[in-house]
Amino acid sequence: MSTRTVLLAAAALGALLQSPAAGAGPVLPQNAPARSMGVASCASSLCHGAIEPWKASNVLQNEYVTWSRSDKHARAYSLLLNARSKEIAGKLGMKEAPHTATLCLDCHTHNPPPAQRAETSLLADGVACEACHGPAGRWLETHVAPGATHADNLRNGLYPTADDVPRARLCLSCHLGTQQKFVTHKMMAAGHPRMSFELDTFTQISPPHFKVDADWHSRKGSWDSVRAWAIGQAVAAQELLALLQSPRGRDGLFPELVLFDCHACHHPMAEKRNLAARHGAGPGVVRLNDANLLMLRKIAQRVDAVGAAEFAQQIPRLHTAVASGNDALAQARKTEGMIERLIPRISAYRFTADDVSSVLFGLIDDGLAGEYQDYQGAEQAVMAAQSVADFMGRRGLLRTAGLKPAMRRLLGVVANDETYSPRAFEQALRELKESVQKGMPK
Repeated sequence: MSTRTVLLAAAALGALLQSPAAGAGPVLPQNAPARSMGVASCASSLCHGAIEPWKASNVLQNEYVTWSRSDKHARAYSLLLNARSKEIAGKLGMKEAPHTATLCLDCHTHNPPPAQRAETSLLADGVACEACHGPAGRWLETHVAPGATHADNLRNGLYPTADDVPRARLCLSCHLGTQQKFVTHKMMAAGHPRMSFELDTFTQISPPHFKVDADWHSRKGSWDSVRAWAIGQAVAAQELLALLQSPRGRDGLFPELVLFDCHACHHPMAEKRNLAARHGAGPGVVRLNDANLLMLRKIAQRVDAVGAAEFAQQIPRLHTAVASGNDALAQARKTEGMIERLIPRISAYRFTADDVSSVLFGLIDDGLAGEYQDYQGAEQAVMAAQSVADFMGRRGLLRTAGLKPAMRRLLGVVANDETYSPRAFEQALRELKESVQKGMPK
């Protein structure tokens, strides 16, 4: 690479850093101004700490028990006390222990300013109730008052987790990051696990501590797991572009490498790769991680038929601009703006049987055409296929029993990024396609 090319790239990336953050929305719980009361304020057996769900209640009442026994969020803080966390901190040259460092606490627990924490609000509780539902100082008492509604609770500061867009922004604030906090390439090099996320899949495996029934729909609106998947992809792509433009997204001359395709660099030298060539970039280019953008391209084809073609053309333009350093700022902003306009359309869209069938087969066919040869793209495609197939099964649009062997093989292919094989991935996709075709109602 010539000196002139390096300087052009540096100049463009420097300009990228001045871009504003992704779309605004409700204040995230950690930054909300109200007082945090702690998990003890929710854990009574007469509140949300019942062993079994209450039959005469419109909420389960055992949410605390589900969280404390089965949800990994409950143990997020305790991870900071183990040997691995201490080793990471040592490699990073941190002066504080992990369990006292803001860098770690901001995602491993609910960490509002000390002045906004009641004595019962403990960092050791981990990612507890208020980390997702917002500090309860203004709504703890009123949400159990006679006649209280969900709208009243939201006005009093309850975070709108039932709304896909705010929930996606909340989850991704740790599972991808924001301009204030994210897992950097340095942190991963020191030993922090690679971050991976898909909104619908992670909502289901948390596990959920709510039941979507007629009462839930009447109070909070419609629940659509395919729409949740689609919103998650859109918000993730938008946040990635915001982080690419963030002032914190630099390590000397280089951009924040965690936003790029890991395996563009992390593979044996004898294994020849040039995945960037698909986007008009030459060999040796570190390719932007476009997994969410590729998923979003498929979503746009159903949600915004007019704008879908332009969005599909914009993805390679973005890759070329970032790789060359020419016009990178304008292309990043343009892509982010297109996503910003697409998100409300996804939120308002009601996916039909034809939509979900087209998305599932489209994901499979794109994979067979070589679109997901990089691991992160394949990983997102597998989570998407599983989510959409499950949705189709619940709606009677697909007999999923026969899919299980093919889906297990597909999940196995992406179980370990270090052993991922594009050839094995394509073979597993072929098997899944055959199983899906057999499972479609006649």
